[in-house]
Amino acid sequence: MTLTDAAVDILKTADPLEKTRLTRLTRSAWRGGDIVAIGQCRPPPRPARPEQPQILPPNRMPRRGTGGTKGRIALLHALAHIELNAIDLAWDIIARFAGDNLPKAFFDDWVGVAHEESEHFLALEALLKALGSAYGNESAHDGLWDAAEKTSGLLRERLAVIPMALEARALDTAPATIRRLRAIDDAAGVAVLERILEDEIAHVATGVRWFEYFCQQGALDPIATYQEVIRRHFTNGLKAPFNLEARRQAGFSPDYYLSLAS
Repeated sequence: MTLTDAAVDILKTADPLEKTRLTRLTRSAWRGGDIVAIGQCRPPPRPARPEQPQILPPNRMPRRGTGGTKGRIALLHALAHIELNAIDLAWDIIARFAGDNLPKAFFDDWVGVAHEESEHFLALEALLKALGSAYGNESAHDGLWDAAEKTSGLLRERLAVIPMALEARALDTAPATIRRLRAIDDAAGVAVLERILEDEIAHVATGVRWFEYFCQQGALDPIATYQEVIRRHFTNGLKAPFNLEARRQAGFSPDYYLSLAS
């Protein structure tokens, strides 16, 4: 089996817990040398999904908060859905762009990202179970994968839009969510979200590093290239305020994004 064979198997796996299990096994096989070849197996247009949750358009999603058990469940479910998508996004970037003569370090990084996203999903699922719920019990939207489809043709665009815009936005919103959970003494939720924030800083850093690498390979100015991509995909600009400190830790200079604030 090649790495892209394994990636496509995971993308075609609908059950979230099986997806996380295969992710863990593939990461171990890649790191241990049981999988060595990258391969050329092409990903499906969209990953397989379980029958639940119900997928709604983003503008039909109910507003969520942290008020009471119901609000906490809605919040955790939304985050779990994001993490499930993030697992598939990491495997998709491996399989979709494997033919671009990429260095092995690129695949090392994204296999690691996929594994950490799967750990995030499992941690959030455990929080949902503790509240008497589970992933699939709330509605969700497919906005993150829609963005992936729109950037399926060029690796630089995928990196600019997913880790450097949408995942970077999660760095901006996480501190307020953590404060709300701390205010209601949800120590378990705070611990999980703090861990996710720390890992997501590293994931954004991975996106920035490889975006700059590919811009250098193409003799492109990374800041100008990023801003051109973002203006095409986010016509209303990027949402502010920005978590400047977390973005700084990710190596994400304000020169990239401050002028793009909506």
